[in-house]
Amino acid sequence: MKLIFDIETAGYPFEDLSESQQEFLLRYADKEKVQQYRKEKEADVKRFLNLYPLTARICSLALLNIHSEKMFIMYEGAKGKSWEVPERNLKYAALPEKEIIEMFWNYAEEAEQLISFNGRNFDLPFLMIRSAILKVKPSKNFLRTKYHSKNHIDLLEKFTYYGLTKKFNLDFYCHAFGIKSPKSNGITGMDINELYKSGKIKEIAIYCGEDVRATYELYKVWNTYLNI
Repeated sequence: MKLIFDIETAGYPFEDLSESQQEFLLRYADKEKVQQYRKEKEADVKRFLNLYPLTARICSLALLNIHSEKMFIMYEGAKGKSWEVPERNLKYAALPEKEIIEMFWNYAEEAEQLISFNGRNFDLPFLMIRSAILKVKPSKNFLRTKYHSKNHIDLLEKFTYYGLTKKFNLDFYCHAFGIKSPKSNGITGMDINELYKSGKIKEIAIYCGEDVRATYELYKVWNTYLNI
């Protein structure tokens, strides 16, 4: 079983962080003498909290089995809520974050290979640290060797030949290869924090699924023409 996966993350409210954590995050902004620039740096700190596993949670995680082409999308919420889109082989389920992570590691343990876009630099380290914070033991270590892709293929590494060429985001690759971009519905990764604050978690789950769908199409391009 080969699984394509992606996560979406939402930052904690800045005010919920401890005073010392806030001071640490704002240390460079506080050194800025020009008030306008200081406020801009403070805004950036709060806007990018979702990029770090110590200041954010996993609010959605999508998995696609490339053999069956079935997708399972989990999102943070009260356990028991779920819905399906049979014509697209989609199933959505609400779970607490800890159970989302546990479910991921259960699937990962059975998987022959994981496939991601920028998973080595973002998704997998984020999952590992969030697992430790929530007292979950990962079933496998997919970060052992950078150039070994037996159990994990990071398409961003493959399309840049491990940094030999310029990196682009998933949307850019989708347009270049004629793939429907997950951003075509008007949502981008930078919208996740605001959507989460507004309680629009289902919209986040749908976007996460579209990310995985686009990653699957990009994988097919790489596997057909560049997997030599």
